Amino acid sequence: MNLPNILTLSRIVMIPVFVAIFYLPVQWSYVVSAAIFAVAGATDWLDGYLARKLDQSTPFGAFLDPVADKLMVAVALTVLIEEHASFVLTIPAMVIIGREIVISALREWMAEVGSRASVAVSYIGKIKTTAQMVSIIMLLAVPPGVVVAWLGTGLLYLAAVLTLWSMVLYLQAAWPDLFPEKAQGE
Repeated sequence: MNLPNILTLSRIVMIPVFVAIFYLPVQWSYVVSAAIFAVAGATDWLDGYLARKLDQSTPFGAFLDPVADKLMVAVALTVLIEEHASFVLTIPAMVIIGREIVISALREWMAEVGSRASVAVSYIGKIKTTAQMVSIIMLLAVPPGVVVAWLGTGLLYLAAVLTLWSMVLYLQAAWPDLFPEKAQGE
């Protein structure tokens, strides 16, 4: 167990804490839950940076890091869907969660066929993640109907569009492995 792995595990531990605080019947619950989510998001960047900088990358960390990220985002989006009770927020949340499931399955399958590198994280994916994290923090920080919540929803739509774009890029990269006869016959 090393520091990057501890930071990754801390993200998973923060999930029930963030949810419990979000549902507390006090006004500050929004801001504190958003702050916990922001700290968790910062540990996502920090654990990867430290793993590379300190040469402490491990198979356990490589496995757990994307799991922690996806759990954190899916739980936050689920809480927000319930809190806002609006299809306007549900649509981009479904796109984001659905894409994560598709790409996770694609990466697993590509690893099995020995082509994992062709579905590596893209630059668009990094921009998508940033937009997604900022939008979720904005949405968590205030109650529904506040201007910041509308701005956060708009940013979540941007993240959803980037999510679909990055998924198309992943699928294009995997296409020759998914449909080998079509690739050879063209």
